[in-house]
Amino acid sequence: MNKIIMTQTVGETSAHGPKPKAPPVKERMATPHVRLPEWIKIRPKTGEDFNRVRATLRKHGLHSVCQEAACPNIRECYGEGTATFMILGDTCTRNCRFCDVIKGHPEGLDTDEPRRLAETVAELHLKQVVITAVTRDDLPDGGASIFVSVMEELRKRDKEVKVEFLISDLGGNKEALQSIIDSGVDVLGHNVETVGRLHKRVRGAAKLDRSLDVLSYISNSKRRPVVKTGLMVGLGETVDEVVELMHQSYAAGVEIVTIGQYLRPSLAHLPVERFYHPREFDELARIGREIGFGHVEAGPLVRSSYKAFNQSKDLLENR
Repeated sequence: MNKIIMTQTVGETSAHGPKPKAPPVKERMATPHVRLPEWIKIRPKTGEDFNRVRATLRKHGLHSVCQEAACPNIRECYGEGTATFMILGDTCTRNCRFCDVIKGHPEGLDTDEPRRLAETVAELHLKQVVITAVTRDDLPDGGASIFVSVMEELRKRDKEVKVEFLISDLGGNKEALQSIIDSGVDVLGHNVETVGRLHKRVRGAAKLDRSLDVLSYISNSKRRPVVKTGLMVGLGETVDEVVELMHQSYAAGVEIVTIGQYLRPSLAHLPVERFYHPREFDELARIGREIGFGHVEAGPLVRSSYKAFNQSKDLLENR
C-alpha cells in the first residue's frame, strides 16, 4: 500500500483503533469555527447566468444540492449556467453530521417533480444533467421510481442528453437499484463519504459495507453505467485509511473518485480536524491513478458533482 508522510490529524488514532462516537450537539456548538487556510478561497460571483439559474429553479419549485447543502462552488456553477438538481424534496431521513440538508420526516411524494425538472433542463438548454436526492428511508424503494421517471421525462424531450445520478444506498434494496440502472443513466454514483472507522461518527445510519455493495452491484450489472464515488478528508481519518478506502472503492468497480476537503456548514456539525494542503490532494490523485481509477478529481473545493461531465467525458466517449 502506498503511503504519504503528512502532518498528524488532531485526535488521530490508528486505523485499528476504536471507532469514535459523534460528540453531542451541545459539545459541537461549543467548538468554534477555525479560520480557513489561505489556499481555500471562496470568491463571491454573481451575474446574469447566476440569477437566471436561481430564478428558473424557483419558478419550477425545484431544489438544487448547491443551495440545500451549502456547496462552496454554488456561485461558480450557477455563474456558468449549471446546477445539480436535488429531487425527492428537501428533507432527508438520515442524520449525517457533515451535511447541511434539512433532517426530518418528509411529507408525501411529489410525482410531478420529474416533469418540472425536465422542463427546467430544456429551458436552461442543458445537454448534461447531474441529479441527486435526499435519502428517503420512508419510501419502500427509497425514491427509485422518481429517478426512473426523471430519466423518462428527460429522454422524452432530448434523447441525447447525458445524465448522472448520485443516489443514496436505497436501504440496500437491490430491486430498486436495478430499476435505476435499467433507466439508461450514463453515470451512476454513490458516495462512500468517509473511512470505515469514522462511519458511525460521520454518517450515522449509513454503513460502509452497504455502500461498497451498492457500488459493486452497479459495476457488475449487465447494463453498466460509469460508476462513481466520492469521499471527504479532514474529519479525523489517517492518510493510510484514505488510501485503503480508495483501494476498497476500486475493488468494488468504481471508475471515478472525487476527494474534497470537509468544510463545516455550522457549529452544529462536526468540526474540521485538519485542512489538507493542495499538494496533499495532488498526491492522493497520483495514488488514485496508480491504483487504476479512470479519473481522480481531488482538491480542497472538489465535490461529487463539481464539473461532473469533465470527469466522465473520456470514459463515456470510450464506451
